[in-house]
Amino acid sequence: MKVTFPHMGQAYLAIKGLLDDLGIEVVVPPPITQKTLEIGTKLSPEMACLPLKINIGNYIESIEKGADTIIITGSCGPCRFGYYGVVQKEILNDLGYDVDMIIFDPPNSDYKAFIDRIRRLAGKNSWASIAQAFNRASTIVKEADEMLDIALKKRAREASRGDTDSKLYRFEREVMGKHGTREILETIRKYKVILSQVEENPEIWPLKIGLVGEIYTLIEPYVNLNIERKLGYMGVEVCRSLTLNEWVKVHLSLDIKHRVRHKRILKKAAPYLNLCVGGHAWQTIANSVYYSECGLDGIIQIMPFGCMPEIVAESILPKVSQDYGTPIMTLVVDEMTGEAGYFTRLEAFVDLLEQKRRRRADEYQESIFRG
Repeated sequence: MKVTFPHMGQAYLAIKGLLDDLGIEVVVPPPITQKTLEIGTKLSPEMACLPLKINIGNYIESIEKGADTIIITGSCGPCRFGYYGVVQKEILNDLGYDVDMIIFDPPNSDYKAFIDRIRRLAGKNSWASIAQAFNRASTIVKEADEMLDIALKKRAREASRGDTDSKLYRFEREVMGKHGTREILETIRKYKVILSQVEENPEIWPLKIGLVGEIYTLIEPYVNLNIERKLGYMGVEVCRSLTLNEWVKVHLSLDIKHRVRHKRILKKAAPYLNLCVGGHAWQTIANSVYYSECGLDGIIQIMPFGCMPEIVAESILPKVSQDYGTPIMTLVVDEMTGEAGYFTRLEAFVDLLEQKRRRRADEYQESIFRG
C-alpha cells in the first residue's frame, strides 16, 4: 500500500508523520503548482469547486509517483464536500486509475464505521500504537499552527523584509527529510524558536485583519494566492478564524473546554444566521461578529467560486459590517483568478483601513485638545 492525500496547508506534516509511525509507505503530493491546477481543471466537471479540481491534480501527480491508495476526510450537511470522495473516485475510475479511496467522515454518530476505516488503513498495528501515533499527529497539527501564528505576527513587524519567509522556506526543505512524528515535531519546535527570534521593527504598528471563509481556501496558500504573506508585507497582522488545529479540536478531540468555546462563538451569529447551512458559512458569520467585537481593523472573506454556503454568508456580511462598523471585503477565487487584480484589491482595502485608523487617531487627539 502506497498512501497519498490532498494538500491543504501544512496538513501533510501530520499525515506524513502518522503514516510513517504506522509503517505505511506515504507519497506526499508535490507542492501545488499551475500544473496541478491545470490537470484538475481539465479532468473535473466545469462547475466543480476549485478545491475539488486541485485535489484531482494532487491525486494524479501522486499516482504518477506510485500511490495506490488515497485518504480524505469527509463531511456532512448541505455542502458538496460531502460528495468529494465519491465524485473523485468516479473521475479517477473513468480515467482508468484503479485506486482505493478511504474516506474519514467525522465520527459524529457512526463511530464503528470510523474505527473500521482506521483499521483498514493501519493494518496490523495495535490499537495502542495507533492511538499514540494519532496523538502525536494531533500535536504536530497544534504546534505547526502555533509556528504559523508566530510567523504571522513576525512577518507584519519584521525589521528585514522576507526574513520570516526565508526561515519558513528553510523549514519546509528540512522537514521533508524527516521521518515519523518525533522527528517532525523536533523540527517544528526548532523553528518555533528560530521564528520567535526574528528581529522586529519597533516603529511598525500593524493593522489587524481577520480572515474568514471556507476552510480550504483559508488554509491552502496556493489557492488564496498567499494572502497571509501579501498582507504581512503590507504591515498587516493576520488573524485566522479557521485552522487545522481548530478543525481537529472540534471534530476529533475530546477537549470539552474548546468545544464550549466554539459553541459560544457560534452563538454570536444568532441574529444573522442561527443554523448550519453547510461548509463553514455559520463560522464565517460568527467569527466576523467575534472579530468585530474584538476591535480588529477589518475582515476579509475568502471563498471558492460557486460555494453556496459562503454565498449565503457573503449576503449577510454587509449587515454585520453595518452593525459593527467593521469594513469587510469578499475575495472569490477560482482557476481564472488573476493575481494582479487580486493584489490591487488587497492594497485598496488596506489603504482604506489605514485611512480609517488615521481618522480615528486625529479625532481622538482633537477630543483631548478640546478637553
